[in-house]
Amino acid sequence: MRLRNIPGADAAVAACPYVIQNPSEKKGNWDRCFSKKQPIHIEVGMGKGQFIFQMAKLHPEINYIGIERYTSVLLRAIQKLDEDDLPDNLLFLCIDAKELPDIFAAGEIDRIYLNFSDPWPKDRHARRRLTSAEFLARYDQILQPTGTIEFKTDNRGLFDFSLDQIRESEIWKLDTYTFDLHQDADMNTGNVMTEYEEKFSSIGNPICKLIASRK
Repeated sequence: MRLRNIPGADAAVAACPYVIQNPSEKKGNWDRCFSKKQPIHIEVGMGKGQFIFQMAKLHPEINYIGIERYTSVLLRAIQKLDEDDLPDNLLFLCIDAKELPDIFAAGEIDRIYLNFSDPWPKDRHARRRLTSAEFLARYDQILQPTGTIEFKTDNRGLFDFSLDQIRESEIWKLDTYTFDLHQDADMNTGNVMTEYEEKFSSIGNPICKLIASRK
């Protein structure tokens, strides 16, 4: 997907006090970045931030970190910030997901959200998918032993691939999954929608979701 470069995005993101600079220096000490020591959940590929903003407001007992690779996308999220209404349990990172083990220590993260990730449809790019075996191995390095991964998408091909990757894993297992989240009363309870989820569900696309944890 080609992203439109926004002039000044790099500088704006670097200047934002809610975007942590040099995050590798925080490895093992992320709890000190928040006002309270409590579980940390991350969203990898947060886009414009609707999901993680809402989660942080709904769950003040959890600390959240939104991760986005592209400054032009992250800029759109931080432009929405209302400092008078900004939860103190929310921070942002502008990094590539491949860097996660360099940023977080073993067991430092309690939950990982993957929402409407880039499907990378060509077979030769399968390793870049955020639910590939390569990325599942990275998540294993940072999640605490009972930590979970939650993945949502409207792309059935990517979802089937993700199910297969977890089923073939020696580390991970599927806790639950659905091919139509909004029609699944149990899994849809407490669901917070992303911008893409609202868009795709409004045109009739079923939303798939899975939750995975260690064997």
